[in-house]
Amino acid sequence: MTDPSESDYSKQTSWRRLAVFSVIFIAMTAAGLYAVYDQFAERSLTFDPRLIAPTTLLMVGLLLLVYFLSDGLRLYFTLRALGHRLPLKVMFRLVFINLFFSNVTPMATGGGFAQIWYLHRHGVPMGRATAATTIRTVLAVVFIFTLTPIFLLTLRALKDHTITGSIGVALAIFIFLYLAFFAVLLFRTHWLIAPLTQILVTLHRFHLISDARHRRWQFKARREMLRFSDSFGDYMKGQPVYVCLSILFTALFLLSLFSFPALLMYCLGYTIDYMVSLGLLVVTTFVMYFSPTPGASGISEGIFGSFFRDILSGNHLVLVTVSWRLLTIYLGMIIGLIVLQRELIKDRRKLE
Repeated sequence: MTDPSESDYSKQTSWRRLAVFSVIFIAMTAAGLYAVYDQFAERSLTFDPRLIAPTTLLMVGLLLLVYFLSDGLRLYFTLRALGHRLPLKVMFRLVFINLFFSNVTPMATGGGFAQIWYLHRHGVPMGRATAATTIRTVLAVVFIFTLTPIFLLTLRALKDHTITGSIGVALAIFIFLYLAFFAVLLFRTHWLIAPLTQILVTLHRFHLISDARHRRWQFKARREMLRFSDSFGDYMKGQPVYVCLSILFTALFLLSLFSFPALLMYCLGYTIDYMVSLGLLVVTTFVMYFSPTPGASGISEGIFGSFFRDILSGNHLVLVTVSWRLLTIYLGMIIGLIVLQRELIKDRRKLE
């Protein structure tokens, strides 16, 4: 049984860590926006009232609705393919909790753990929850990693860009390592049991975990890894309609995510090539996958500004960059923080 003081200390440490990451997120975001303003926007920034015109707000609102709904439904149908059914309201709370955690932790690691914790809290076994969130991530990765090389090779806007030159080899290595990791995770899960066991043995050897906890964690780790391995097979054997819907809503989610800059530019009166805007966002998102900063803060703004500086005028570049991040990240994070607080308050009341 967990000691109350230990539990309290763990919670305090977790919240302190989140607070530190949040500060880093804000600082890096500010630095990234300043870099766009200074390096790519010619130190020009003018607010354009067309961004808050009723027609703009209506179109942006509809795209946001598609974005959030498809994000929730892609995980919902992945779970259905695995034989689990959760209320839709639970799934949509998870959308925002994931947006908060994945953007205040480096390389989105916290988002995955938060989703697993939340699903397990609502009755989904740990191995199944891990499989569902991993499969959902893999589906998105397959789309992005397949499209990125195509756009890198075909987009004129990227022809002489640094990303296709000096760091092209590094990107190719990252693609290989990322896909190799997920291939092992999904098809050779048992290969990970030995290193995981060794990590727990090392923690025990240095007296970082007790004997009882070491035995318990060893048992749970092996059990959940085997469950996870079985779960992926179950997903592939799941009802075809749910598997297809999980793939369909993943594609719709990504399409809506990549469409925000094009919509914003259209509302500002630009004549846009949708495929160019789409391609630039695919590559931007690809780079964000490897950002070590919380939520790719700073790096995402810099990459976006670098890619769109030849499309947008200086006075609109920072404005569109902020609007893009506000709609796709900041808004969801704020809602996620509110939802998380309400969930924690509910838990506290249940314990009283």
